[in-house]
Amino acid sequence: MNAIKNKVQLIGNLGQDPEIVTLENGTKLAKFSIATNENYKNKEGEKVTETQWHNVVAWGKTAEIVENYLAKGKEVAVEGKLMHRSYETKEGEKRYVTEVRCNELLMLGKA
Repeated sequence: MNAIKNKVQLIGNLGQDPEIVTLENGTKLAKFSIATNENYKNKEGEKVTETQWHNVVAWGKTAEIVENYLAKGKEVAVEGKLMHRSYETKEGEKRYVTEVRCNELLMLGKA
């Protein structure tokens, strides 16, 4: 049961090309965002599509796969855990970030 306490599964499309960072020790970090769409009908019976954006980070071998195979518009399934962190801007403002730390990735859609 511990394995499902913090587990996120999303299927969506990349909003832009991934950002790849190589750290001093050679470890790769990939940052990208995916959009998930939910469709429903409103009170008037009109179809409405609601889009949610999710920030995703991947490390190591997973980041290398992201670097080599993913680009804007590509459909992917990601599995990972939800992470919260904060940082301070150059102006001293505190910012908060919620992101999915990806540990599994599945490329979907057309090749």
